[in-house]
Amino acid sequence: MKFTYLLINFLTIFFPIILSFDKRVQFFKSWKFIFPGLFITGLLFLLWDYIFTIYGVWSFNPDYVIGVYMLNLPLEEILFFVTVPFACIFIYECLNYYLKKDILMRYSSYINSALFGFSVLMLLLYYDRVYTLITFGLLAVVLIFAEFIIKSSILSRFYLAYLVSLIPFYIVNGILTSIPIVMYNDAENMAFRVGTIPLEDHFYSMSMLLINILLFEYFRNKQRSIA
Repeated sequence: MKFTYLLINFLTIFFPIILSFDKRVQFFKSWKFIFPGLFITGLLFLLWDYIFTIYGVWSFNPDYVIGVYMLNLPLEEILFFVTVPFACIFIYECLNYYLKKDILMRYSSYINSALFGFSVLMLLLYYDRVYTLITFGLLAVVLIFAEFIIKSSILSRFYLAYLVSLIPFYIVNGILTSIPIVMYNDAENMAFRVGTIPLEDHFYSMSMLLINILLFEYFRNKQRSIA
């Protein structure tokens, strides 16, 4: 039982690593552009994770972790911010390779506006819930930064990758919240769940993945410009 969360991390990253060496996508050649973003994003989210545990936003079931902690966080939770973004960037790269047409490009601005509007609404309605406040506040800031400040051209492709990533998301987060391994304090969120998964998790994950992919593209493009 104590290896449950560790096993989830292992299975999350196992197939993306093995399939990275596929001769078509050759994802392993892009690994070096992933890790700087994982480090930067990981620091941000682990800081909030640590604060969340202090204020009781969520906690971890000791029966399903091996008992190694850093800053009040189990080792498995720290690994989660590596394994999940890595796997999702793999999905993003595979979709970019196999789907040459940007099928969501014409809808990207509408999706951005809808997400931003929904984020603002949630902030107005649930400003007193810590998890909701941080989740939608961060998402609104990231969307503004991506669309209006750096004018990113990859948002439509990110949204497609995010939609596909919801399949493993529901499997992984479904296990984490149904056992439960991660236990949420509903006084600090909307208390609305999709199955056993808090609604906020969907958008918390979206912000984390979008930041990682923006950084991934930044470091890759930086290398290309030097070359």
